[in-house]
Amino acid sequence: MKAIKTFSMIVVALIFASCSGEKKEADDHSEHTPAATSTEGQSKSPASQAMTNIGSTHVHIEYHAPSVRGRQVFGGLVAYGEVWVTGAHSATSINFPNDVTLSGQKVPKGKYALFTIPGREEWTVIINKNFEQHLADDYDENLDVARIQIKPETLAETQEQLLYKVTETEEGKGIISIAWADVKISFDVIEL
Repeated sequence: MKAIKTFSMIVVALIFASCSGEKKEADDHSEHTPAATSTEGQSKSPASQAMTNIGSTHVHIEYHAPSVRGRQVFGGLVAYGEVWVTGAHSATSINFPNDVTLSGQKVPKGKYALFTIPGREEWTVIINKNFEQHLADDYDENLDVARIQIKPETLAETQEQLLYKVTETEEGKGIISIAWADVKISFDVIEL
């Protein structure tokens, strides 16, 4: 009987010890956070997010991040001159809780899809009202809120997994960048 009591007390102590550990909270100002850890059987393009505050505007991007995996990305896997979801699986979403300008173009507060049209010399970034769509299957140019022309940069080192970053450069101003394979594009964000 004494052994059963001792064993019961040890079990209760272990359960209490495992439940009383502190949980680590995620930093709200992180620039890039994988939303899922890649394990066997999960997507090769895991759900990810990028976010930060630009002034009082919490810019939040959700996307699926494919990897290069030895493939020719631009001009191969991703065609030049065609609307691209700028991720995988479903439309990349971007949320602005306040009005902003993106490279000088006003975008009202709200949640949008972010598409691009990659080009060898110039890219078009598209902010579109329909953020709930599979890839670019239902893309409708009439729902575009903004289109921004950007010159791409060539990266010195390969960016294996698609990476979005949101960075505040000064109070109320920042940059959104997208890098994958050997290409990076960036555009300004200003809180209104």
